[in-house]
Amino acid sequence: MSEVTKRIRVYGIVQGVGFRPTVSRHAVSNGICGNVCNKGPYVEIYAQGSGAQVDGFLKDLEERPPKRAAILKINTEDIPAENAPQFGAFDIIESEKTKGEIFVSPDIAICDECKEEMYNSKDRRYLHPFINCTCCGPRMTILDSLPYDRERTSMKEFPMCPDCAEEYDDPKTRRYDAQPVCCNACGPEVYLIGRGERGRDAITYTRKVIHDGGIVAIKGIGGFHLCCDATNEETVSRLRMLKHRPAKPFAVMAKDETVVKRECIVTPEQEQILTGHQKPILLLDRRSNGGQTEKLAPSVAPGNPKVGVMLPYAPVQLLLFQYDDGIEMPDLLVMTSGNTSGAPICRDDEEAITELSHLCDAILSHNRKIRIRADDTVMDFYKNEPYMIRRSRGYAPLPFMTSTDWKGQVLAVGGELKNTFCIGVDSRFYPSPYVGDLEDLRTVKALQETIHRFQTLLEVEPQVVVCDLHPKYNSTVVAENLGFPVIQVQHHYAHVLSCMTENDCQEPVIGVSFDGTGYGTDETIWGGEILLADYQNFIRFGSITPFLQIGGDASAKEGWRIAVSMIYGYTKNREKAWEIIEKLGLCSEQESKVQFTMADRKINAVMSTSAGRLFDAVSAILGIRRQSSFEGEASTALQFAAEEFEQKGKLKGNEIWDNVQPVISELEERCLLNTEALVKQIVEAKLQGTDSGELAYLFHQTLAEQIVVACIEARKSSGRNKTALSGGVFQNRLLLHLTEERLGQEGFEVLCHHMIPPNDGGIAIGQAAYGMNRLQIAEKEI
Repeated sequence: MSEVTKRIRVYGIVQGVGFRPTVSRHAVSNGICGNVCNKGPYVEIYAQGSGAQVDGFLKDLEERPPKRAAILKINTEDIPAENAPQFGAFDIIESEKTKGEIFVSPDIAICDECKEEMYNSKDRRYLHPFINCTCCGPRMTILDSLPYDRERTSMKEFPMCPDCAEEYDDPKTRRYDAQPVCCNACGPEVYLIGRGERGRDAITYTRKVIHDGGIVAIKGIGGFHLCCDATNEETVSRLRMLKHRPAKPFAVMAKDETVVKRECIVTPEQEQILTGHQKPILLLDRRSNGGQTEKLAPSVAPGNPKVGVMLPYAPVQLLLFQYDDGIEMPDLLVMTSGNTSGAPICRDDEEAITELSHLCDAILSHNRKIRIRADDTVMDFYKNEPYMIRRSRGYAPLPFMTSTDWKGQVLAVGGELKNTFCIGVDSRFYPSPYVGDLEDLRTVKALQETIHRFQTLLEVEPQVVVCDLHPKYNSTVVAENLGFPVIQVQHHYAHVLSCMTENDCQEPVIGVSFDGTGYGTDETIWGGEILLADYQNFIRFGSITPFLQIGGDASAKEGWRIAVSMIYGYTKNREKAWEIIEKLGLCSEQESKVQFTMADRKINAVMSTSAGRLFDAVSAILGIRRQSSFEGEASTALQFAAEEFEQKGKLKGNEIWDNVQPVISELEERCLLNTEALVKQIVEAKLQGTDSGELAYLFHQTLAEQIVVACIEARKSSGRNKTALSGGVFQNRLLLHLTEERLGQEGFEVLCHHMIPPNDGGIAIGQAAYGMNRLQIAEKEI
């Protein structure tokens, strides 16, 4: 029987997922000799045996990879007999450093096997807070550099005991070649900052504080959480007061999926993600009981029909719920990011002491260093498919692959709010974990640190850095200080490109980019835009009707200011405007006079087409929210009111909208959605006593119709039939549904987001794609 030798290269998520041990097991079972080596960008295998044996080995490799691996491609090369080395066995050999395509594994939630061992009193890892195996545990957050081996992670500080080393070296065990492997004897240790308790005593003390109504900061895989009993209204209210967070929802961790199903409606598709190995925060509809869920404290998510829920993904989180100390714990815990408002999630003791000690009664930490912060991923669902709100732990830095033949290296620093950055290498785009809002200089520092670490991991030396057009954004300053050529991209154009890139769309599109604010090419505020876009450029085809945005930063938080400005804008008369404003209860007469004067004199006032501010204004007009304590509060409350009305029953008819033409006559430079007339009609209907919920729904419906008519006009002008819906306003699933449905009825092909957020957390991939395309153009011109 003739012997064959093949060299096999496997690309994808093959680092830190037990790939080499699995290859070894498949080789032994098929009678293959050879070796496997982790090269960094790929795993290289030499497989020697009969043709049938090698074929069987390849089949096992393709059909039975490790559970957490993601194979993107396999290259197989025949080695001629005269050149083939002779192998006497199959070995895992030392990792080698090789340049090329690089894929870093995200952190992986604890697996069922490790969970079972952790609660087995006869197992030597009984109640071990850092239990892991080849299928689970920290990856990206502990990684210094590639290839992924223990000496290049923060686990290098914990030498394996003889028992762990034996498992690590034995191909028959689940921990064969598992880099973070450890046990109670040789692994990291939990402890309480400022107190003497360590290990078991520290966990029991933490549980008692939570049980007694206290708040604890807890160090996990990617940073600290603030944790308390989610069924204790007094405690949750206290946490709100300490965090100065009056209304923004808290994330909740449930003991298990049965608890989630008791509180929330869970579809089979949602359950698959909820219980899977990424375990993001899922935004789920409450299982309402007279307006309240069964056990959750009302202050967890006040006035919100949804609640953000996740399951424990780190061993220490499971131990909070279940331990052998006799303390009866709640089955729902608030588990919100451990940071002060606007700052990045804390990752070490020094940061926790400085920023969290005044917010909690105890701090449970551990001595395994976090190399890269990773906040929790937040995911909504749309049409039974994931709809990403914040992409981070469990997903970053998995790349998005495109079918382009781009070549080069690009760094895109992202936006100012909800910052993430993105590194582009050829046709692969690696979005970073969530960083935060760059208004805080601590977040700017975290961005700079994480960029540097990612450049090291991915071995990237950017040819260009791409940033927002806004000259005063901290993200722009970061980009300019990196020492590379800088390209600036208009904010809403980057949104459209992010949707195109996620969908691997190469054709020109009609982009609908609706969000809060972005710096326009005309130095005004944009935010409700219809763009004709491709990777080279865009044309501003249309927008909502411009209005005067008065009050600077305050106007983004106080929707009543926008409402007053809009009413004054269409009445053009102080007395008429005040009469309406007074009836609607928008503000005092003195406040209105100040707004009128600022408008007349253009004091701290700029023309704006912000769709986000339009939503805020309508929310104020309808008496739903005059102002917001967190970004998006007024507009989401408007959405919830519309959805509640929609669920109650059918519309009586929308005859009151007969005189609201969807698109008014075109300006010289663009067409306008008739949003001014829409606001005027809403005001008149509200003054006539129409239900606010009905008006909220009609606002969504009419705005969606205006978008569709504008897209039809854009199609006539450009011949394009693909639309891309992006921007933070499209987190609003009602507007998304109404717009997508009507576009489909008009024959459009509609692109929307799934695994990249539509909000500013997604624009970096659009920036990166633009930068990469610019590199190709520059290359051709040389």
